Amino acid sequence: MSIRIGIIGYGNLGRGIECAIRQNDDLELAAVFTRRDPATVSILTDGVAVCNVADVENWKGKIDVMILCGGSATDLPEQTPKFAKLFNVIDSFDTHARIPEHFANVDAAAKEGGNVGIISVGWDPGMFSLNRMYANAILPDGKDYTFWGKGVSQGHSDAIRRINGVKNAKQYTIPVDSALDAVRAGENPELTTRQKHTRECFVVLEEGADAAKVEEEIKTMPNYFADYDTTVHFISEEELLRDHSGIPHGGFVIRTGKTGWDGENKHVIEYSLKLDSNPEFTSSVLVAYARAAYKLSKEGQSGCKTVFDIAPAYLSAKDGAELRKNLL
Repeated sequence: MSIRIGIIGYGNLGRGIECAIRQNDDLELAAVFTRRDPATVSILTDGVAVCNVADVENWKGKIDVMILCGGSATDLPEQTPKFAKLFNVIDSFDTHARIPEHFANVDAAAKEGGNVGIISVGWDPGMFSLNRMYANAILPDGKDYTFWGKGVSQGHSDAIRRINGVKNAKQYTIPVDSALDAVRAGENPELTTRQKHTRECFVVLEEGADAAKVEEEIKTMPNYFADYDTTVHFISEEELLRDHSGIPHGGFVIRTGKTGWDGENKHVIEYSLKLDSNPEFTSSVLVAYARAAYKLSKEGQSGCKTVFDIAPAYLSAKDGAELRKNLL
């Protein structure tokens, strides 16, 4: 029998999960839940119900794992504990500073419902987190570096769009090559925020907007741009749609370390991602961990987990013998 997956939220992430399910023969899409009028939501999979999220309790026992696609700011802190009482759940909560708090809330709710909840699944947090952990364990005498990009930051793009006079915008986060080169050379540099990344903005103005004022507001925006070297390009909406319609991203996790009695030998561990579609890759990670949640639940486990707690074999549709033969 296929693992029955439910999706709550049908934006870029929800559509990506629907596509990922299609690539996994052991999974099937059971239902999509939305806060919108279901009649206005058109999905790609024939014959699958689209329901209002208010009806989700009616699906208890009909869905093996529910994947939550809401935002980390306000949706997931409320939704994940709520639905963990009813289903095995997966989310992509990515507010790093609040992960311990979110874990505790989901853990209590999932144990109350006898379910498994896996939080903060994606590529950072997620795959990057795993690589940081592995590298720290292997090279305890070392230093971590994480670089993001080149890629679209959806949060920073949204921050620009909220500025008065801005019609549309995309923002790219770009690693500084000289910083990357120094890290890869094992120099263990101490890098400021400004030295690690730059930001490049492509902005469409409302008619009559003051470009100089908008540029100044972007470059001085605290928590977003003030600590970075930021370049602002003003372009037409046609150019934005033609040249910047995708959502690529990626990055690098690097740990440099020393071994030997006197630390005489240097080592560099590097993991990198180059993604055409940030949400579709994140969706693919979520779907793999949905399989893990199902397996753990079948073993009788409950409570909250992170990527640190899941053995790699639980992610795969292949059995242990096949994994040992072909991948070990």
